Amino acid sequence: MRFLTYFSFVRVGHTVFALPFALTGALLATRQHDITWAQVGWIVMAMVSARSAAMGFNRLVDAGFDALNPRTAMRELPRGAMSRREAAVFVAAASAAFVWVSFRISWLCGVLSPAALAIVFWYSLAKRYTAYTQAFLGLAMAVAPVGGWLAAGGRGGWEPWLLGLAIGLWVGGFDVLYACQDLEFDRAHGLRSIPVRFGVPHALLISRLMHVGTIAGMAALAWVVPLGATYLAGVGLVAALLIYEQSLVSATDLSQVKRAFDMNGYVGIVYLCVTALALYVG
Repeated sequence: MRFLTYFSFVRVGHTVFALPFALTGALLATRQHDITWAQVGWIVMAMVSARSAAMGFNRLVDAGFDALNPRTAMRELPRGAMSRREAAVFVAAASAAFVWVSFRISWLCGVLSPAALAIVFWYSLAKRYTAYTQAFLGLAMAVAPVGGWLAAGGRGGWEPWLLGLAIGLWVGGFDVLYACQDLEFDRAHGLRSIPVRFGVPHALLISRLMHVGTIAGMAALAWVVPLGATYLAGVGLVAALLIYEQSLVSATDLSQVKRAFDMNGYVGIVYLCVTALALYVG
């Protein structure tokens, strides 16, 4: 059915990377303000529409490269399952939905929504201009917890910024791993990335340091918000997941990159559940 093509086009399942952290940001804001289920619903709609717009834009602007890369040649645009016009209409509709939902949440969120779209769209173009493409994906994902915080009425405080930093480093770290598998293709076609700039061994080191920074940022949040031992135990579990993820990839064996990438789907869910439990216990 047609809607399945759209689901595949924007990889709806990958929403689990960003959505839990948007909800975590909202949860942290409940220490200042109550939140309703209606607000939660609007936050979910905002995240799904923003991510759909960003992924659709990525697929649209990269369609030419995807057609040349054996790993991506079977995506919807290269194989003709969708037209470029159809993809452009989808991106425009998802972007409009995000702006509309943002204004429904609050005037501030609505005013900031075009800037959020600009940040998430820029990632798709960054590899044409800078080697630090993965850092820009991290920035795009760091918007999620800050957006969730603002949507739930949070104002001031270090919480969203520490969480945003942690999420940005986490996403940038696993995208460095993912980019390693396209090293030769990117070099051949003039595309830039951390693996292209530094080589696979150094890129893996950078990825691991970024994930160390992720755990440090999550742990630092416990000093800003008294979340207690339950939260720190959860951070330890996230650290174990990231250690295992990193163990799957080495400079001489990139065969498990996809498996390592998929591990990240558990990170956000675990972190959201543990933070919610810590706040409830507290």
